[in-house]
Parts: sequence; structure tokens; C-alpha cells
Amino acid sequence: MNHAAMSADKLSGKRALITGAGQGLGQAIARELLRQGCDLALHYYSSKTGAETIRHEAQAAGQRCEIFQADLTKEDDAVGMVTRAGEFLGGLDVLINNSGDLLARCQLGDIDTDFWQRSYDVNVTSMMFVTRTALPWLRKAGGASIVNLASLAGRKGGHGGSLVYSTMKGAVITWTRALAAELGPDGIRVNALAPGLILNTRFHATHTSEDSAQRTIEGIPLGRAGTPEDIARAAAYLASEFDGFITGATLDINGGVYSA
Repeated sequence: MNHAAMSADKLSGKRALITGAGQGLGQAIARELLRQGCDLALHYYSSKTGAETIRHEAQAAGQRCEIFQADLTKEDDAVGMVTRAGEFLGGLDVLINNSGDLLARCQLGDIDTDFWQRSYDVNVTSMMFVTRTALPWLRKAGGASIVNLASLAGRKGGHGGSLVYSTMKGAVITWTRALAAELGPDGIRVNALAPGLILNTRFHATHTSEDSAQRTIEGIPLGRAGTPEDIARAAAYLASEFDGFITGATLDINGGVYSA
């Protein structure tokens, strides 16, 4: 049996909650977990159509899937969404904390308190709300996986104006390490992904110019930008490691432009 088949077997019938699953990396991860046999609870904030697309694909495949709207920066919304998702699935084996964003490019002298707090809430506080609420479900799973989406920016700092975003994604990496130590005794593994330049997503369509992307690609040893599917395969691998020895790790996915 090849590795891909083994991984798919490990995920077959597992129950996964994915935040920000209506577009971009979240949608690609949802599609990959669906392909590998997971039942899904998909969170979205505004991308309802994208989440519905995955739900239709799941129904066609005979797998359970439901979508849940929430503003994860609001505690009641986040708690309610995770609770409904856990009840729908009858438990949780996998949590993919994908939701987050670079709200705007902003230099240090122009950062105000509201922008800082909003960025923190979108990228870090929301992850805490979701994970804290999911914890009782994950503990009951008898071996569970959490995968947090960080960023290359959190490793090395980002392009100009991404000081705040880079700081928040660095916090996600530290959160991952600390949470892995805390939850290891419960059989819950916690890892992170740090994507580099991943094109064909709304994030880079919004925040990365064509010239900037090309300059970045010129510095990537593999000679290309990444795709959402590159991230989805890595997320599925970490999600499948219920009996593995990988926890507290951050997997860099950037074509070799940065290693740590």
C-alpha cells in the first residue's frame, strides 16, 4: 500500500472542523480531507457559496458535511459555531484553524490601537475561542489532531507593511508549540503550517501585486509559487498523524526560500 493510501485510510470516517473553509486554503483543505474520507463541518464568515460547493461535493460522495456561519472574533459566535459543529458530527477528531487575514498593509507609524487589536482578534483570539471550545470534543476522540495555519511572514517577517500580520502569525507558531506541550498528555497533537507565496487565493489577489509575486518567485529555489493544493496535502498529512510522533512542529511550505 502506498503512503497516500495509508494516509487516506487513517482519515476515513474521521470528523473534521475547518475554519475559513469557504475559499482559498481552507476550501482546498476541505476538499482534500473530503477526498481522504472525512466527514466535515465547514465554517465560513462571508464565503457561503464556496462552503456550499464543498457540501454539495460531500453529499455526492455520500459523506456528511454541514456549513456554519460565524464571526470568530466574537466569543459567542465562535462558541456557538463549534458547539453546533461538534453536535452535527457527533465529536471531533481533527481541527483545522485556518481562518485569519492580513487586514491591510500598515507601517509602524500608522498603526493605531484599533487596527492592532482587530488584527490580533482575527488571527489569534479567534483561534483561541475555537480551540478552547473544541477541546472537550477532541479529548474524547482518543487521539486527535489540530493544525494551525501560520505563515512564512511569522517566520521571517513579511513584505513591507505586514509588520502586524507577521507578529500575529509568529504568535500562532508560539501558540502551537505551547499548546502541543499542554495537550500532549491528552493524546492531542498540535502542529502548524507556514505557507510562503501561494497564488490563486483571495489573500494574494488582494495583498500581492503581480510584480511583487514575480520578484518573489525569482528567489524561490523550486522556481514557482505554491498552490492551495500544496498546503492541503500537508494539512491532511498532519491531520492524519493520530498515532504519530509529530507535535509542536511548524512545517515550512515555501519552495525552499526559507528554512528553519
